Amino acid sequence: MVRRERKRTGRPRGVVAATAFFCALFLVPHLLDDAWVAVLTLVLFFAFVGQAWNLMMGHVGLLSLGHALFLGIGGYTTAVLLQDYGMTPWIGIPAGALVAAMVGAGIAWLGFRFSVRGVYFALLTIAFAEFFRILFSNWPLIGGTGGYFLRVVPEDNVPLLSLRGGADHFYYLFFVLFLVGLIVSARLVRGRIGMFWSAIREDEDAARALGVRSFRLKVLVVAVSAAMTACGGGAFALMNGSLFPNTLMGMQMSIQIILAPIIGGLGTLFGPFVGAVFVVLVLEFSRDLGQTAGVYGLSTLIYGLTVLGVILYMPEGIWPRLVRLAQPLRRDR
Repeated sequence: MVRRERKRTGRPRGVVAATAFFCALFLVPHLLDDAWVAVLTLVLFFAFVGQAWNLMMGHVGLLSLGHALFLGIGGYTTAVLLQDYGMTPWIGIPAGALVAAMVGAGIAWLGFRFSVRGVYFALLTIAFAEFFRILFSNWPLIGGTGGYFLRVVPEDNVPLLSLRGGADHFYYLFFVLFLVGLIVSARLVRGRIGMFWSAIREDEDAARALGVRSFRLKVLVVAVSAAMTACGGGAFALMNGSLFPNTLMGMQMSIQIILAPIIGGLGTLFGPFVGAVFVVLVLEFSRDLGQTAGVYGLSTLIYGLTVLGVILYMPEGIWPRLVRLAQPLRRDR
């Protein structure tokens, strides 16, 4: 009876906590200044794209080190359709997601068709990311290495229609993306597909022997992850107003995408957000400290040592450790 009562009361408590958390996030622009709003916008951005990457690695065990490819596809598709063809981002962002899903599915089909697994699949993603980065760097239509720039927002701009505005607007844009991405990920992971993905992650050969169609399911997760990342890339392009292949599609961006879910906790739904908070705040703090001290490279050193410390002493991630620490308190209650 006690166990049943705990199961019944545990879910409402979780719903209340989640509701309070999202209400607090919603009120951030009304409580903090523009500088903090910009920082937390980056947190939501990396939490969203980290959640997309986490679907592949955390839930299926597919390591991608070239995820910036899908970020760039989404960003450039949205920007070109807006700038050159006058299409609203309400069309451009889904179009970028569709293109990225097709590219991701093509890469997955090619790799899994020839039984590419593990580190070799990661190398395949790097190869395609570098190929597209070089292609975009030498493509005159999108400015090449000189960059692609969006027009200045007109005075009669309607943010809800153009998806362009001030700091508060982009905060809410990434807030909605993060919320939708969390809901989609939860529905997929906790459903039947998620059970099959977990089976593939633990032992793909055994899962196939039991009738799990691993080929289709792996292609599906890559397509979904690529589409979600492209949506983040489209919103990121609207926020920045300029796109450079080496910045948006480079290896450094791919590493930044995967840091949040790794530090927050692989295979968890809330880990990417916790990791994004940690990564962005530590990066901002180290930059300020480096500028104040006037020591070149100090910020990079502090940032690297902090991330390394978390990985060494909390290899499972910050969020699983917080959950374990909270368990005795819940038992006492």
